[in-house]
Amino acid sequence: MKSYSPTLLTLLALAVPAAAAAPDAARLDHRAVLTLTPAERGILLEEMHAFLAGVQKLTDALGRQDYPAAAQAARVLGPGMAHAVPAAMRAKLPLEFRQLGASTHADFAQIAMDAESLGDASHSLGQLASTLQKCVACHTTYQVRPAPVAGRR
Repeated sequence: MKSYSPTLLTLLALAVPAAAAAPDAARLDHRAVLTLTPAERGILLEEMHAFLAGVQKLTDALGRQDYPAAAQAARVLGPGMAHAVPAAMRAKLPLEFRQLGASTHADFAQIAMDAESLGDASHSLGQLASTLQKCVACHTTYQVRPAPVAGRR
């Protein structure tokens, strides 16, 4: 008969019940659910990717002190970008989500104007940091789930 150390037995005794009682990760996610069709989810993901790509271009331009390029990168993320979201999809989204999105787009328009007029990377980066807090708030508040497929449960 093989002998196990008391430490190993204690660890096993603690680990097995803990693993068996581990709560389902989905139940721990208390974010509000946005139920979207696959096409709508794709639109939302494209917009988030555009934000990420735009922030990369913006920070690159600011690092080079290329303020016209910084302004252009920020301008693309401004309010005009929001018009690409279909009205039917927009109507499904909670008011708070839409307000946060509109505020984020407006922030990028302001970053563009200030980058052009002030030419101050520190100022623009401060604005970007504040705007990114809205991105964090959104991702902390909302999750996207697929809409049920017709005929399936």
